[in-house]
Amino acid sequence: MKRSTISQPDVATLFIAASEQDSNLYYATRFMAPDPFIYLEIKGERVMVMSDLEMDRARSEASVDRVLSYSEIEQKAKKQGIKSPTAVDIVHVVLKEAKIRRLSVPANFPVIHAARLQERGYSLKPKSDPFYEQRVVKTPEEVRSIEEAQRATEEAVTAAHALLRKAEIKGAQLWLDGQPVTSERIKKFINVKLMERDCIAQHTIVAGGEQACDPHNEGSGPLPAHRSIIFDVFPRSATSRYFADMSRTVIRGTVSLELKRLYSTVKDAQEEAITKIKDGADGMKIHQGICARFEKAGYKTGLVNGRMQGYFHGTGHGVGLDIHEAPRISRTGSLLQEGHVVTVEPGLYYPG
Repeated sequence: MKRSTISQPDVATLFIAASEQDSNLYYATRFMAPDPFIYLEIKGERVMVMSDLEMDRARSEASVDRVLSYSEIEQKAKKQGIKSPTAVDIVHVVLKEAKIRRLSVPANFPVIHAARLQERGYSLKPKSDPFYEQRVVKTPEEVRSIEEAQRATEEAVTAAHALLRKAEIKGAQLWLDGQPVTSERIKKFINVKLMERDCIAQHTIVAGGEQACDPHNEGSGPLPAHRSIIFDVFPRSATSRYFADMSRTVIRGTVSLELKRLYSTVKDAQEEAITKIKDGADGMKIHQGICARFEKAGYKTGLVNGRMQGYFHGTGHGVGLDIHEAPRISRTGSLLQEGHVVTVEPGLYYPG
């Protein structure tokens, strides 16, 4: 599959970034590099400009049409009178030969490079995500990659839940093997399990009690008995670079009637929303339907004592080379298409 933007012949696409951090650049080149490199799309041709260190690997691994030598172009720039060529000078040499003066760049394109290009007379037009619209609709290969990461996540979380089942309840805390069960202990367990499946997890959430009322609190300290414990695990495959995303709420101990009702309300809303995920569905309307369902059940959303309570985040988002990407199932919303991979993760959050 050729990954490129649809542009006019006199407009080139330009990235100067590290594909290890920039998912659009990795998508375009399928080449992983920790240091910035130059990538251009010129009149339908996809070109990388690489250092001597990365030349051979880029030529064998990257899914582009041509890989040019940075050092060779650097020598050419010096012969043109540029004493110490920068990355922008290298881009200028390539574009000058192609007679291109207009550029399409990602919204996060470095300001210093943009300023230097403008000084040389180039016109730049930034483009917001999705920079490559085709990224939003996943190929069967991409779906398989996401599914593999998801299965590894499910195994790790299931194993962590098994640990909690073995835990003893002592007062208001959970104990296992003579030690308190902490958020840190369970997160480490999950992350190691994921590493065994070639997945790398960062910011894994295992938060209990009051901490669970803050959706992005990663959790710390002893996990409580008889109260909600939220798991939110979203690792990236070290081989495919695609993410998985999994949220679960569990309780070890006695469950109050109110917690049971809260859980059932969220679960029923989630299951209803999943039935609405289809080609042509409106993500905003799906989200609004969940909000209305929660309100009807008596669960209000708003600021109480300086803290948000109720349902105050989106229902879902796309998953792929980024953990959060288009489309959105939220108050802003997106029209869903066949091939989208999305989460459906409503929640209700009330301290106490």
